[in-house]
Amino acid sequence: MVVNPGKSDVEKPGRKSSPAECETCKNRKYQDGSNEMVSFKSASHISPQASSSRVRAHEQEHVTNAYNKAAQNNGKVLSATVSLRTAVCPECGTVYTAGGTTTTKISYRDESNPYQQNKKSADAAMLIGRNLDLSA
Repeated sequence: MVVNPGKSDVEKPGRKSSPAECETCKNRKYQDGSNEMVSFKSASHISPQASSSRVRAHEQEHVTNAYNKAAQNNGKVLSATVSLRTAVCPECGTVYTAGGTTTTKISYRDESNPYQQNKKSADAAMLIGRNLDLSA
C-alpha cells in the first residue's frame, strides 16, 4: 500500500517498510514550542524532502523577530545562531530535518533597558556618601 506517492518502494535492509509505505513519515508533524508568533504554532505535516527548507525558513522567522524586537526597543542584535537537527526515520530509514533551535543575543542601550535603570538606581543609593572627604 503506497501512502507516500513518488517515494522509493525499495525496503532498506533492517527497516520495517519502504519510504513509499512509511506511516511514520506520513504522520510526522512539526510544532513550534516558543512564545513567539511564528509558523507551526499548530502541528503541521512536512514531507521529509521539504523538511530542511521549511524548518530553516521557520527558524529564520525567529531571527527576524529578534531584529524587529531590537529595533523597536533601541537595541542591537549581537548574535543570531540557528542549529538544525537531523534524524533517521526508524521505520524506513529516511533522513529528515527533525527540528531547529534559534539562539539570539540582544544588547539594549541603558536608557531603554528597565533592568539596567533599576541597577543604576540601586548602585547610586548604595554609593551615596561612601566617599566623604572631611579634610576640606
